[in-house]
Amino acid sequence: MSSRNNRIGEVLLKPIISVLIGQDQLQFYETINWQKQSERFRQTNLIYPDYYSQPNFHGIEGGYLNPIAAITYDTVTAYASPPNETRIREQLITTIENQPSRILDLGCGTGSTTLMLKQAFPEAVVIGLDLSPYMLIVADYKAEQAGLDIQWQHGLAEAAGFDDASFDLVTVSMVLHETPPQISQLIVQECCRLLEPGGQLIILDGNQRKLRYAHWLIELFREPYSKDYAAHSVEDWMIAAFFKQVRTDYVGWINQVTSGIKPIKKGCVKMVKVKS
Repeated sequence: MSSRNNRIGEVLLKPIISVLIGQDQLQFYETINWQKQSERFRQTNLIYPDYYSQPNFHGIEGGYLNPIAAITYDTVTAYASPPNETRIREQLITTIENQPSRILDLGCGTGSTTLMLKQAFPEAVVIGLDLSPYMLIVADYKAEQAGLDIQWQHGLAEAAGFDDASFDLVTVSMVLHETPPQISQLIVQECCRLLEPGGQLIILDGNQRKLRYAHWLIELFREPYSKDYAAHSVEDWMIAAFFKQVRTDYVGWINQVTSGIKPIKKGCVKMVKVKS
């Protein structure tokens, strides 16, 4: 990605971004040395898979590997989560059944759900993992502003790198519609591996039933994988990974929250390597 594409103040993009996030916020983001700040999180040996590095998510060249995606993400997500993004994310929090002590938010983006998890469970260790170091810059800033101690990690959701049974709660928010179905299934399997027996997985994403008939909405937000996501079932993926007590609640206008429990006795399915 060239420095020309990276510059936040590019002539054609600056007015659009200013409208989306506000002139004051744009001026703040222009003061950030994105490359230098990203080095705080970046795993230098990480290889970005093609499904992530090649598409232009939300019409942004370079997708989430472009700082512009991190700057505009919260605004785009708010528009894509009617009628109220915060209340929709709160539905994930209310779905939590126990008092978790170690929480992993996979594909945390700019940390919106991660912050809410830490606020709901202040004594818990909360980790947010994302594949975009630029997203983690914004997430870390938001946590600092809120006075929250959250750990941020750069990595793949389908191969997070933590030990087996490291967490008693794993959450995945607004991620699976942005990955090919075979990768989504690997993410669900990875969640099972990461959970201790009896731990809970909660997935917040688009309402698959409605998105099957809303191709115009998918085109509007320039989502490369959402049609394939809508054609499948998160519940089926979780059941195939041996989760129990799987259920889906439909929230907002176009969202769903699906939860399941890792069984005590039976292990997870073995992850199958899929070409990116």
